Amino acid sequence: MSCHPVTAHLLLGCMLALAPLVLTSNIWDLFATGYQETPFEAPGTTSNIRTIVIDRCRQYWSLHTEIGDRDCDAIWEELLNAVQGKDPCTITEEDYRRLTEMTAERIPCDKTLLWSRTNKLVLQYATESDHFLTLAETLLGFMFNELIWCGTTLGPGFNFTACPAWDECEYNSIQSFWKMASAAFAQESCGIVNVMLNGSAEGDLVKKQSILRTVEIPNLDPSRVSEVKVFVIIDKEEEDK
Repeated sequence: MSCHPVTAHLLLGCMLALAPLVLTSNIWDLFATGYQETPFEAPGTTSNIRTIVIDRCRQYWSLHTEIGDRDCDAIWEELLNAVQGKDPCTITEEDYRRLTEMTAERIPCDKTLLWSRTNKLVLQYATESDHFLTLAETLLGFMFNELIWCGTTLGPGFNFTACPAWDECEYNSIQSFWKMASAAFAQESCGIVNVMLNGSAEGDLVKKQSILRTVEIPNLDPSRVSEVKVFVIIDKEEEDK
């Protein structure tokens, strides 16, 4: 594929004058990979992310029709609009507000399970029991769990080369998303809220900058939450290591 000279001029400026014949399909490869002059620490956007998100959305709806009709394609477009064309380190929680509203659902009272430093154990426990519900088991959490994405300032679409790590910059696309999702989950919680902590982990049970401490607990509604139960889990296998 050849590059239109007008488009090439707009994108590369003086480089066009120096090497006009070099511009072939390579310029489009930059958009496809989301090339960044300064590489980030984490892997790039998950391959086939659009297919994964839409398939998960439809799968969730097929199992939870009580949440009402959801436009999975529109939800995907909203994620794209939230990050494309933007510096991945300038994405705030507000950029995901519309996405959160589109995926909102009622959280059954007494079932909310929050956690800190117990990710694998919580997922295992929640999967084997219908007494608790984690963020990862809601529509929003289920669609995007364990996926990576970020945009690029070089054009539309995603950066498939590299994205910021969780703590690489304050307002990165992944951290801001999970903060917004966690806040919404906590705000919808009611009745008894359950919290699972890792008693075998070194240091504080709850880190000062954890989402549980900085986002979820502050967003619980005292008028809706009657009790907070804390479970401290001791991992015997971990203690032996």
